[in-house]
Amino acid sequence: MNPAIRLHDKDQVAIALTDLGAGDVLFAVSLAEPIARGHKFALQPIAQGELVRRYGQIIGRATLPIAAGAHVHVHNLAMAEHGSQSDEEPYAPALPPADPGRHFLGYRRADGRVGTRNYVGIITTVNCAGSVAKFVAEAAERSDWLRLSGIDGVVPIVHGNGCAMDRDGEGYETLARTLSGYVQHPNFGGILLLGLGCETMQIPDLVGRGVSRTDRNFHAMVIQDEGGTAATVARGLEALKQVVEIAAKAKREPVPLAHLTIGMQCGGSDGFSGITANPALGHASDLLVAHGGTTILSETPEIYGAEHLLTRRAVSAEVRQALLARIAWWEDYAARNGGQMDNNPSPGNKRGGLTTILEKSLGAVAKGGMAPLSAVYKFAEPIRQTGFVFMDSPGYDPVSVTGQIASGANLIVFTTGRGSVSGFKPSPGIKVATNSDMYRRMEGDMDVNCGPIAEGTASIEEKGREIFEAMIAAASGKPTKSEALGFGGAEFVPWQIGAVM
Repeated sequence: MNPAIRLHDKDQVAIALTDLGAGDVLFAVSLAEPIARGHKFALQPIAQGELVRRYGQIIGRATLPIAAGAHVHVHNLAMAEHGSQSDEEPYAPALPPADPGRHFLGYRRADGRVGTRNYVGIITTVNCAGSVAKFVAEAAERSDWLRLSGIDGVVPIVHGNGCAMDRDGEGYETLARTLSGYVQHPNFGGILLLGLGCETMQIPDLVGRGVSRTDRNFHAMVIQDEGGTAATVARGLEALKQVVEIAAKAKREPVPLAHLTIGMQCGGSDGFSGITANPALGHASDLLVAHGGTTILSETPEIYGAEHLLTRRAVSAEVRQALLARIAWWEDYAARNGGQMDNNPSPGNKRGGLTTILEKSLGAVAKGGMAPLSAVYKFAEPIRQTGFVFMDSPGYDPVSVTGQIASGANLIVFTTGRGSVSGFKPSPGIKVATNSDMYRRMEGDMDVNCGPIAEGTASIEEKGREIFEAMIAAASGKPTKSEALGFGGAEFVPWQIGAVM
């Protein structure tokens, strides 16, 4: 294992791959102080105000003079001006060749899409219906008819939104898209839609927007009309039993990989994320796109400063402009809410070696591989275009994953350096570790370890292929670690935009 790595010949910094001591000599530089693994040290003197590069890209501006061999982090490096990256020429690299005949075992749905799981959902329009939805699900879980049905289970989708909002506002439209996406999601074999009755997000309004299912395995109930909790639970169980009977008729069958839609996420990132797990996931993304599948990159604040690596891959000027429009929307959104686009990375990211949002974004964009950017979507907007696409979302993982699933992701792949414990029903989630130390500590939660890339015992392409094969296995029914642990009941978090009134 090399003790440190320089990622590009333009870089003035290297990254420690293991803990280094003061006096250690690397790249002909004697370290002035200990450097923790994942952190950066200067390869040459850096003047105050000088732009600093990693990946051959700008990650910030020195706030103090930095000596060769010194630690480079928040004490001497800060955000550089957004837009300071070079405007590179467009390019369209070739994708890896597809393996003929590859498929996964999925559930064909009436609308032509394919599920990787066969759940039944109880979806609430408002927080006030959440407990009743859970009561119905708990009663169903105790029944013999559900246990014998063979479906994957009942998922109550509850949240803290749905009322005290502007019916004509952006927040209402965003929630409506999100609920619609879950109602029609291919990983649900049927749906019970449950409302209180007096909320802003009315069931008749949703149904009037076309929120239903092509297979007609859909029931809607209003607690106030049913006569309260006990009556709704009893009536809900009757309706749910009918939904389950229909959903249970679906069986897995071989389908082309073109029916896979992968939501790509990173959370708890560290200095290894952009070196190991994220580029490996990028290679897996390219493999799936070559097979006709779809991969979704999101978390707009976490591509900030690296969007030029995506816009130069856009298939058209319209797609390029659509991404830049979302960046501009976020700049305005942050400003009017008293926030700043450079307020990332989080404390955990910084402990892992990431200093500025530019550095974090450059590593995060690596999840998108090399494929052309074929489309840009709003949060929870249905994905209609195959290939590599972008869906706008916050960087907050539960919200971003919720949007990706609402857009149609039937599988999630989540890279992490610090460690993550979460799941994403109805879509299975594959967890990918960026480093072997965290993988060993949290092996019960991790599905793939990309630490060997940094250790020199595996390549990005080899680990990318491993992730690709894990995607096919999970899509075909193999439980992921988060599924085996029972995660997925608390991670539905719609994006709440606008005033709560």
